[in-house]
Amino acid sequence: MTIDPEIQSFIALSEAAFPPDFAGLAIPQQRACYAALCRRFAGQRPQGVAVRDLVAPGPAGEIPVRLYRPEASERPGVLLYFHGGGYVFGSLESHDTSCADLAAGSGAAVLSVDYRLAPEHPFPAAVEDARSALTWVTRNAARLDLEPGRIAVGGDSAGGNLAAGLCFWARARGAPALAGQLLIYPDLGLPFDDPQRCRTADAPGLSRADMRHYHETWLGSPGTDDPAAAPLLHRDYAGLPPAFVQAVQYDPLRDDAEVYVARLQAARVAAWLDLQPGLIHGYLRARGMSAAARRGFAALVSALSGMVGHSAVISAG
Repeated sequence: MTIDPEIQSFIALSEAAFPPDFAGLAIPQQRACYAALCRRFAGQRPQGVAVRDLVAPGPAGEIPVRLYRPEASERPGVLLYFHGGGYVFGSLESHDTSCADLAAGSGAAVLSVDYRLAPEHPFPAAVEDARSALTWVTRNAARLDLEPGRIAVGGDSAGGNLAAGLCFWARARGAPALAGQLLIYPDLGLPFDDPQRCRTADAPGLSRADMRHYHETWLGSPGTDDPAAAPLLHRDYAGLPPAFVQAVQYDPLRDDAEVYVARLQAARVAAWLDLQPGLIHGYLRARGMSAAARRGFAALVSALSGMVGHSAVISAG
């Protein structure tokens, strides 16, 4: 593997953050290790972004959400964001600076969703929370001084799954059209034995064994026949929102991204695959130490700006 040298240093630091017996630890202890790793690489929030903690109503009670609003943007569009973490890890804190940086760079607001996690809350809990959050922000955008007509969905890894699934759900309901989907190395449910999943079965940051474990924890088995848990099980891709899907070279989920974009394009949906060389799953945390990671993140910022941020405002005006 010709992994970017600075990413190799990131890998070493990341691996050192987890104890050798990590897989055998109780879930709360695993989450504490993951949270510590995220803090290790978090950095500081950028200037010029107002941050508010709010709650949205959900099927099992209130869902914590965090709104990042660029202070210089007047009535911005918004990205509804779902963090990664294998459906088991992650929180508003784990992706705090990533969301703040997305907002600062794009001119779009970002609304991060603290959905319920497995194994305490297996499928479909996270999906239900995602749907509730989209319903809430759609109804309350104007009250939050956001532009109701410019709502996009996005997320990384497991969060990319939830975001993509929302696009099918919103289309089925005849809901107002979403402005776009911003998916970052998404897990979209390509079967483990699919012949198209062949290039990078194991890579630093994520292995196929990791994926099986996360899927079993979330779904009860490594596979599913429910499109609500695996967007690639859908057959009809027509009428979905425009998509910017970023994949990285060394990642077993690279195939999910490539297959999804190909199906969207075949259905005449505007879709772009951004394959970043030399990077691994979870590279977002490496922005402070890797130029390649910063370039990958800059591509996301540019795409979000075009969907609901600065560029969208300019083209609309």
